[in-house]
Amino acid sequence: MNSKELAKIFKALSNENRLEIYKEIAKQEDIDYEQKCECSISDILSCLKIGAPTISHHLKELSNANLITTEKNGKFLMAHINKETLEKIRNFIDLD
Repeated sequence: MNSKELAKIFKALSNENRLEIYKEIAKQEDIDYEQKCECSISDILSCLKIGAPTISHHLKELSNANLITTEKNGKFLMAHINKETLEKIRNFIDLD
C-alpha cells in the first residue's frame, strides 16, 4: 500500500462521524459473523444521531477510500468492511 492510499484512508477515518460509522459496521459484522448477517444502514441510523443524508455522504467517503463496500439488498443498503484494505492497514501498522 502506498502513501497516497494510506493518506486517503486516514483522511476518511479522521472525521469523527465516519470513524463511528466504520466502527459500527465492524461491530455489526463481528456480532453477526456466525449468522452470516449483514449490516444494514438502517441499523447504523438507529445507533447514531446522524441524519440519512449525512450518513450517505460519509458512506460514500468510506467507500471511496476502499474501507467499505456497499450493496443493495431489496430496499436496504448493506455495508461490509473491506477486509483486504483492513489487512493492508494492519500490515502497515505492524511494521517494525
